Amino acid sequence: MAYLSNVRMFVRVHELGSMSAAARDQRTSPAVASARIAELEKHLGVRLFNRTTRSLKPTSNGQLFYDGALKILDAVAEAEGALTHATAQPRGMLFVAAPLGIGRRLIAPHVPVFKDENPEIELRLRLSDRSIDVTTEGLDVAFHLGPLEDSALKMRVIAECPRILCAAPDYIAQRGLPENGEDLLRDRHDCLNLRFPGAREFQWRLQTPEGPQRFKISGPFESDDGDVLTTWALAGRGIIMKPVFEVVDHLLSGTLVPVATATPPVPVTLASLTPHRRLRDPKVTIFTDFIAARIKSALADAEARLAQLPR
Repeated sequence: MAYLSNVRMFVRVHELGSMSAAARDQRTSPAVASARIAELEKHLGVRLFNRTTRSLKPTSNGQLFYDGALKILDAVAEAEGALTHATAQPRGMLFVAAPLGIGRRLIAPHVPVFKDENPEIELRLRLSDRSIDVTTEGLDVAFHLGPLEDSALKMRVIAECPRILCAAPDYIAQRGLPENGEDLLRDRHDCLNLRFPGAREFQWRLQTPEGPQRFKISGPFESDDGDVLTTWALAGRGIIMKPVFEVVDHLLSGTLVPVATATPPVPVTLASLTPHRRLRDPKVTIFTDFIAARIKSALADAEARLAQLPR
């Protein structure tokens, strides 16, 4: 197992380009990561990385070994998968990522039950509203809102997630109630925006009588944390566009009110993304099936509760 641990560390150092980042990823120290790479280099009799004070780059031998190392780890995963089928007991480490809202509300609450049903699976859940590179981060499965651009990933559509525009009563009292997307622009409403590195200009895609249209909105605040935007909206600082399941409690209590209802947001696709080399891993399938069923149930429940609002 020590050799496999060294190979796994090498792969993560290669993919992340940093000894310290790989150490954090593998939940160990940079010193241990460096020692594992040194031990692997000694075993192989070649240098795997060229190191300077500012950079760490794979050598030609390192690049060659990386391709083989992936095959080694995939073979181990496939062997563990075969054992799972033989024993009906999934096992191993599962790396999962999700946006904050989905992770906090639709995934994390169910992880303990999943663990109880699958005691041999260790699960690491990473939550972030930032864009995540599934391959570089070494993830087994990531949950994603929006279109898929990376063809190296297998996309499994879970549901079309309805969204809503809403604001606090205090904001509406001060700025008026916009009826549609045109009102948002004409009256220069403050729209609270989700921002992350590489994000394009802020646009909300709304359903109009002429079909879906993009509205270039603006506002005084932005954040890379969707829950921060909700906090600002509750404080009367602007309008947010949110998945219904995230704000249904606020809508039912009246602390947020639907706006621009004549042009509601176009639903966004909620999907799981999996690297193709992980598709045959039973624990990935078991976990995705488990969570997908609970997400669908939660979305249906949120829609049913929203229907209680007076029209």
